[in-house]
Amino acid sequence: MTQQQIVPVETDVPELAAFAGRVAGLIAQGLDERALTAAVRDDLEATLAAGFALPAAKTLPDPDRYVMYPLHVAADGSFSIASAVWDVGQGTPVHGHETWGVVGIHSGTEVETRFAKPAAPGVPLVEEGTDEWTAGQVTVCCTTDDDVHQVRCGGDVPVVGIHVYGADIGTLPRRSYDPETGAVHWFTSTWAR
Repeated sequence: MTQQQIVPVETDVPELAAFAGRVAGLIAQGLDERALTAAVRDDLEATLAAGFALPAAKTLPDPDRYVMYPLHVAADGSFSIASAVWDVGQGTPVHGHETWGVVGIHSGTEVETRFAKPAAPGVPLVEEGTDEWTAGQVTVCCTTDDDVHQVRCGGDVPVVGIHVYGADIGTLPRRSYDPETGAVHWFTSTWAR
């Protein structure tokens, strides 16, 4: 599977533009992945706590599936910020990311079930636990060595998350897993328009 062309996006939300600038600065420091994701997590938590409004068009659920709207995509593809929206009853397949990621909840409740990253293909996945994340909470959802999970809307209103990834997640080929068999299928979470 080949990666699609990266199309840079600049956010028009001032607080997110400032946040994107700080993320770019952290990446430029050459921090190891764990230090980088911890710093991004702390900054996103402070950004959410200070508050900001997202454009209504970036919070609309799709009636058929979850959607990811690009808020910021670095021109070099080094990171992206998305508004990820799940309507009531929607969720993702079990999937990986192939990069680091930090998730903060803007509104609603997200339920995350984590799985051990498979050491070999074709082996059933091992569930590691489930957490609920609510408005203002932030988690490191993935590092390249620990990145398999499934997420869904956990409440009676759509959930809107701010997702920060160490790549253009809208063009990056990633794995989805059948948790019962360990079978892998490649996919790309194309950006909603």
